[in-house]
Amino acid sequence: MQDNRVDLKGIKVYPFKSKDELLELAFNRCGILVAVNAEKIMNATAELKTLINDNIGYCDGVGAVKAVRKKSGIPVVKIPGCELWLDIIREGLLTGKKFYLVGGKEEVIEATVSKLRKDFPRLNIVGYRNGYLREPNAKDVLIRDIVEKSPDVVFVAMGSPKQEFLMQEMLRVHPALYQGLGGSFDVYVGNVKRAPQIFCKLGLEWLYRLLKQPTRIKRQVVYFKFVISYYLNRL
Repeated sequence: MQDNRVDLKGIKVYPFKSKDELLELAFNRCGILVAVNAEKIMNATAELKTLINDNIGYCDGVGAVKAVRKKSGIPVVKIPGCELWLDIIREGLLTGKKFYLVGGKEEVIEATVSKLRKDFPRLNIVGYRNGYLREPNAKDVLIRDIVEKSPDVVFVAMGSPKQEFLMQEMLRVHPALYQGLGGSFDVYVGNVKRAPQIFCKLGLEWLYRLLKQPTRIKRQVVYFKFVISYYLNRL
């Protein structure tokens, strides 16, 4: 795919017009898939921007979609990361890809792997562990295991930007396709409910989460800053 990425406050985003476009690029190169939304656009550090620009940033939020469309005129689509990883699994099954999963509490990762093996009986999961790397040298042990097991795809669900920087360390020693998933394992096993479809279609998932968790209000301020920047052409 031609590099026609769109710059949003220093973050270069691929203007994918379909999920299939993203999958084609992802399976033809090693790197990290990074979900880009309004919060990342407004808050990303220089270090995180460099990481995204060296990899594959895609629109995971309605704000990013609108900003890319406005700057480029390209009819990009929103690609939710919590759905994309399952599409990657389906695509990977066709060619016998090996998978590794990291993230969540121990009971969550165990439930995730169990459900995946039930939903995808032919899925080759070569390794997994929870996302709490508290033991001495836990990260080094994990990275050595990644190198030894040699997965084709690694999913890391630890929250951003922690997961991105961990994947960057992994990528340096083991070329593969990596994707950060945030809380997607909890969604997959039913511990967390996604917003109803009407909220998703209207691009108001953030509002649904705020209504469910009013304590998120401080975090949501960034969306209002994003809207102001959007209308003032400062993205």
